[in-house]
Amino acid sequence: MGRGPSIEARKNAQDAQRGKIFTKIIREISVAVRASGSDPHGNPRLRAAIDKGLDVNMSKDVIERAIKKASGELEGVTYEEIRYEGYAPGGVAVIVDCLTDNRVRTVADVRHAFGKFGGNLGTEGSVAFMFHKVGVLSYGTGADEEQITEAAIEAGADDIVAYPEDGAIDVLTAPEAFAGVKAAMEAAGLAPGFAEVTMRADNDTAVEGETAEQVQKLLHWLNELDDVQNVYSNANGLG
Repeated sequence: MGRGPSIEARKNAQDAQRGKIFTKIIREISVAVRASGSDPHGNPRLRAAIDKGLDVNMSKDVIERAIKKASGELEGVTYEEIRYEGYAPGGVAVIVDCLTDNRVRTVADVRHAFGKFGGNLGTEGSVAFMFHKVGVLSYGTGADEEQITEAAIEAGADDIVAYPEDGAIDVLTAPEAFAGVKAAMEAAGLAPGFAEVTMRADNDTAVEGETAEQVQKLLHWLNELDDVQNVYSNANGLG
């Protein structure tokens, strides 16, 4: 009977994954600072990136150093925002948001991923019209729907979606209202388990069997690329 990976091997894998998450957040901080300044109170995108870092136990020193590099106080790398769009197997629409210091490398990596798993990289605007940007505050099983609904309406949320199958609740906001609604919910003692501004599809595309497996592999591969920040799809039926 074969032995599983050693404790050291598992720890190394966890450290590598943690490092990848930190890298993505540091890049997001960098772009947010360069776009709208280093004050998180006047820069919602930076505030969201800092919160994301704190949520995964990134130290304040690492966050402050990333901000200083982006603002020019320390020497750093300049990243460019690029969005790629395409189709996975089964007609599934995919958006890939990247932050990169080498556009040639990034497009080659993304194109390779689509080709490897039976998809096609499309042109700008080819699938983005199928998605809309939205702020999401997620509450897990056992959340008090009445209390959350009342507080969310008071805070200026757009919608509340309850999932009876597991008792979870999503509070939806306009992107520009996300920071204010999140702060108000936290002040009311209703901190979400997870919160982000994301892209949601207007309509899902159902996939199953081998097609679903290929789509899953493509999305996973894209997410693992160093230059990729976020991957969105309209796939429904993935495991």
